[in-house]
Amino acid sequence: MFRLWGKIWKENRLLSDTVICNDTPDSRTHKIFDAMHELCMAFDLSEPLWLDSNIQEFKRHSKTRFRQDSFIESIDFDYLEIHVIEED
Repeated sequence: MFRLWGKIWKENRLLSDTVICNDTPDSRTHKIFDAMHELCMAFDLSEPLWLDSNIQEFKRHSKTRFRQDSFIESIDFDYLEIHVIEED
């Protein structure tokens, strides 16, 4: 089981969160991108751009934060945080 936890934060307060589960035999990368797509659909957001800083942070900690600079559209929160909480 692969689970990705997505959280929306504003002014140090958790506004919304959800967990996306994936049981497919896909690679970890495919699971992450599929979960990100589902997460953005659930939050009604455009998918953020993965900047170099996001990639490096995610590789080190299995967690990263997407701020305004990762989104093309304006966002009304401080950041979207994703965190892998379970892997096969």
